[in-house]
Amino acid sequence: MWLIHSMMMRKKRNLPKVKAEANGTESLYSKATLRSDNHEISKEELRRQHQAELARQKTEETVRRLAGGGSVTGDNRNSTKTSSELIAYKTVNDLPPPREMMIQVDQKNEAILLPIYGSMVPFHVATVKTVSSQQDTNRNCYIRIIFNVPGTPFSPHDANSLKNQGSIYLKEVSFRSKDPRHISEVVQLIKTLRRNVVARESERAERATLVTQEKLVLAGNKFRPIRLTDVWIRPTFGGRARKMPGSLEAHTNGFRYSTSRQDERVDLMYGNIKHAFFQPAEKEMITLLHFHLHNHIMVGNKKTKDVQFYTEVMDVVQTLGGGKRSAYDPDEIEEEQRERDRKNKINMGFQNFVNRVNDLWGQPQFKVLDLEFDQPLRELGFHGVPYKASAFIVPTSSCLVELIETPCLVVTLSEIEIVNLERVGLGQKNFDMAIVFKDFKRDVLRIDSIPSTSLDGIKEWLDTTDLKYYESRLNLNWRPILKTITDDPQRFIEDGGWEFLNLEGSDSDSENSEESDQGYEPSDAEPDSESEDEDSDSASLVESEDDEEEDSEDESEEEKGKTWEELEREASNADRENGDESDSEEERRKKMKVFGKSRAGPSSAAPKRAKRR
Repeated sequence: MWLIHSMMMRKKRNLPKVKAEANGTESLYSKATLRSDNHEISKEELRRQHQAELARQKTEETVRRLAGGGSVTGDNRNSTKTSSELIAYKTVNDLPPPREMMIQVDQKNEAILLPIYGSMVPFHVATVKTVSSQQDTNRNCYIRIIFNVPGTPFSPHDANSLKNQGSIYLKEVSFRSKDPRHISEVVQLIKTLRRNVVARESERAERATLVTQEKLVLAGNKFRPIRLTDVWIRPTFGGRARKMPGSLEAHTNGFRYSTSRQDERVDLMYGNIKHAFFQPAEKEMITLLHFHLHNHIMVGNKKTKDVQFYTEVMDVVQTLGGGKRSAYDPDEIEEEQRERDRKNKINMGFQNFVNRVNDLWGQPQFKVLDLEFDQPLRELGFHGVPYKASAFIVPTSSCLVELIETPCLVVTLSEIEIVNLERVGLGQKNFDMAIVFKDFKRDVLRIDSIPSTSLDGIKEWLDTTDLKYYESRLNLNWRPILKTITDDPQRFIEDGGWEFLNLEGSDSDSENSEESDQGYEPSDAEPDSESEDEDSDSASLVESEDDEEEDSEDESEEEKGKTWEELEREASNADRENGDESDSEEERRKKMKVFGKSRAGPSSAAPKRAKRR
């Protein structure tokens, strides 16, 4: 009790001192803390004011775009591609002469001939879904062929199914043979032919969607092309042959990359380049040039919008000794020096190529393209997970990029509508970034697991680049949100646009914060008078002290022992009731002493304990 009382009194005595320190009259440490807090608050307030202005501008811009039916429609991504009907033989006369009633594979016409009811029936290999073989205990081999049938789950958008709805299709056939070698050969031929046809048709379908590019104009004798040698390309060319480095040349209206093989060549037109980046090797293993394009092109058999040319600045070295080498080892020092020289040489070669190309793009005929090599700002970079693996994401003057890991990330800042920082809160080690594009039909880009230490830097960078950002405690499901906006743009505009993400501007939060700042107030005290609060607190403390003293006195009186006369009278009455009057006087005294000690022992110690308490 006395411990609680002393702590309360000590807190009461320290109250004026704390108030004095809060007013900045006694403690120099508190003054310095307040100065730093005021500085941070003013910086945060400036950023908040700028974000409020950006929110107003963004709302007006979104209203104009939605009212005009801008990028809400987006691309028609649901359009189906109609593939051309594949025909193996145009007439019956084109069929090969029947040799035997056995399964045959016609690689020239890309067909398989199956013996059905005594006739050889042709099927184009593209109609085959799967082919397999198995062998039973009687050494009989079976081949099973499953065909693509319109209306089944694996071909719901087959264009031919609408034309031939009344036709009857063969779904599955099985054949038995006693020659396992022939069966395995047929299965291998069908699989190889089918794989080649599917790859060719998919490449043809992708090429059909490409935008036609202009022809490359090679540099003449007067203009020598700018060349960068011994570079590799990503994505790589198809095929199983050994990869080879090539050279990148800048011609009159575009770049050409080529290797010693005739079929490995890529042309990049200047008019198709949207962004160009040069990233020298600092902490990375490669130095690269990256081109982000307006329209897709084909690199080998791959359709891509990002083409990269790079050179490894460090060779893979394997130490044969296997042990640790000293930092003062001359061989180790010489090896590190060679690596630095190689890295500097490669970076300098790329830099010279970039400078000469920038000079070329500075000519009047290329002014309308507004092309220039951009370089990432490493000091503004942060770690995050844009796809599946963690990467170092770096801003540039016009983009947010990650160019080392594949697939590469290139986000144009002018295409961003807003940025929502999610899972931001106390105790969180990381947070997420959701990038919403102006094209609401485009999927929201997520960068997950960003360290919380990068939060202030990202806010400062977003505010500097005039990008509106919001904060939320939880992750949002953006697909239904964007669908709601696209379905009813007028309702979105009337509800205030993106301000539903502004948690700081809500009235409930502000009221809760004001109530939390007021603290606890007694019901019988006026909140405006501080003196009355202090008097009531002191009065309550005095009353509590009086109540404690009265309680202690009552407890001490109750715990006091009985007198010797009362004890002797009780002992004699007990003896009389028990019939022990025949006992001698001396025995009765002994019993009384023993009984009295047992009764008086604890009672005599009770007042002392009460006093100590």
